[in-house]
Amino acid sequence: MTGPSVQDGMDKAGSAVDLLWKPDAKAWTPEVVLPEYAGWKVEQHAWYDKVTIADLSFHMSDTFISGPDATKALSMTSANNYEKFAIGQAKQFVPVAGDGNILTDGILLRTGDQEYTLSGPPPAQNWVMYHAKREGLDVEFSMNRETSARRDGSNPALFRYQIQGPLAAQLLQDVLGGPFPDIKFFHSEMITIAARPVRALRHGMAGQAGAEFIGDWKDAAVVKDALLEAGRQYGLIHQGAWSYPSASMGSGWIPSPTPAIYTDPSLKDYRQSISLFSYEGQKPLQGSFYSPDIEDYYCSPYELDYGRSISFNHDFIGREALMKAKADAPRTKVTLVFNREDVDRVLGENPGFVHHYWRNRVETPAGALVGTTFQTDIYDPVGTVMALTLIDKEQAATGTEVEVVWGQHPGAGTDPNADLGFARLRATVHPAPYNVESRTAYRNDA
Repeated sequence: MTGPSVQDGMDKAGSAVDLLWKPDAKAWTPEVVLPEYAGWKVEQHAWYDKVTIADLSFHMSDTFISGPDATKALSMTSANNYEKFAIGQAKQFVPVAGDGNILTDGILLRTGDQEYTLSGPPPAQNWVMYHAKREGLDVEFSMNRETSARRDGSNPALFRYQIQGPLAAQLLQDVLGGPFPDIKFFHSEMITIAARPVRALRHGMAGQAGAEFIGDWKDAAVVKDALLEAGRQYGLIHQGAWSYPSASMGSGWIPSPTPAIYTDPSLKDYRQSISLFSYEGQKPLQGSFYSPDIEDYYCSPYELDYGRSISFNHDFIGREALMKAKADAPRTKVTLVFNREDVDRVLGENPGFVHHYWRNRVETPAGALVGTTFQTDIYDPVGTVMALTLIDKEQAATGTEVEVVWGQHPGAGTDPNADLGFARLRATVHPAPYNVESRTAYRNDA
């Protein structure tokens, strides 16, 4: 690494929170793809009444992991089960720090006996590479960063197209010239599209049927053209950068939690190994919830509902703390559905597209802090604003009434609990995933 590190940035700013607190930062949206193709409302509805294509080729970082110690490197840095991990299977990757809190997640795909692809935000990939190098393991890494981090203008290593919606099966049958293979959820098989080899990963968002198609970038244009042509008769809708992130509202996935790396003294060398101009050094914190203690922004994988992905059948960093968190994690994940009258009052009767990652305070009607939001979107199929939220378990029952404090705390120098006159929006607790299919058949097929 050249240039300043995350540790350098923290030292200069005074703390991790002072480094990351950016009230005016714009919300992340996927790179390269247009904001809208058919209009964000149409694109949201297409998950449920048509079929959609989402181009995920540009915003993910991919790390290719191979060598005699590949499984060992992953096993010691994550809570996943590697004894029951078939070639062609994918898992929600769960790396945790020594305190049992998550680093961010990712999707880990096993492509060979000692070959894997880890995709998603870079922190999980940085974590694996650092510890493998530190332990002197016999493993090779090849990293292809997201588009914004490839300063040389090079192409992605892989294309990644997601097809989903009620008409997905018919579209895929047409493009394949026969039935889509019977693939278990989060498993994959190699198929052929337009005479090109493609990995079909049974996956989806918003609880809808579909699959993700992954292949070498040199085949990207040909494969996408074939999918678009096959989808023409079904009214295939291209997901834009505005609508795509809101799929999380249906599937209940909280993206990109704050990496638990900023306070542990033993991780100083790790922080010095990560560029300041990275996810870990630049991912903004903002919203009405403010704390000078970065640990108040950490979360356990149990709070994120990753318990099904956790196995204690091996040693890994954070194992002891994570075992304790299984029983002690104080919060759970829910979906808040905002009162439409309050949305109209605070945001306007036609607020347009609403999308952000503010950590807004969630309080009881009496004003007691009981949780924070993680992602907030307007969701036209439901007709109001929704927020993926971690909330105290005592307040998590469906139907519980809470209030979301809507505003941007200025940060250091102002009391975290000061009454800043922010608007309050009533909201009702619902399950996460919000979508019934995601909570039942979609997950049970895993």
